[in-house]
Amino acid sequence: MQEQANQIIRTLKDKGLRVTPQRFAVYDNLLSRSDHPTAEQILTDLNQAAPISSQATVYSALQALRGVGLVREVLLEEGVSRYDAKVVPHHHFRCQHCGAIEDIAWETFSSLQLQCLRPGLQVDRYEVTVEGRCDRCQDTSDSDQDSDQDPE
Repeated sequence: MQEQANQIIRTLKDKGLRVTPQRFAVYDNLLSRSDHPTAEQILTDLNQAAPISSQATVYSALQALRGVGLVREVLLEEGVSRYDAKVVPHHHFRCQHCGAIEDIAWETFSSLQLQCLRPGLQVDRYEVTVEGRCDRCQDTSDSDQDSDQDPE
């Protein structure tokens, strides 16, 4: 536990950020999860035990972390900013039913042929977002369909 705290402090300092309790808490929170939370979800988490942060403070910490490349903003739904401390290239799956988001390994789409784009387009970066139903929602919809059918 202490080693992780020391690592977070070193990482923030290495990126030239002043280590504040709020930045530490926001970054620590993001490192401990894989659900790509919104700023509001992070704020709720941080204030569960006792109110320690405001919405403005969380947004400020997220922008500082994003600015130095420790966090990335993920836009998978219109008008909703989510945050991810996993900054290595990867793709995402989003369940259209429950909204769950999962990471997809970068290598999964290694055969994309960007050279097939029309001439004149220069690709600087890309990310694939796959949408559908997660296994939990498929199971739910299967049982819903079973109960909707008339018995014979």
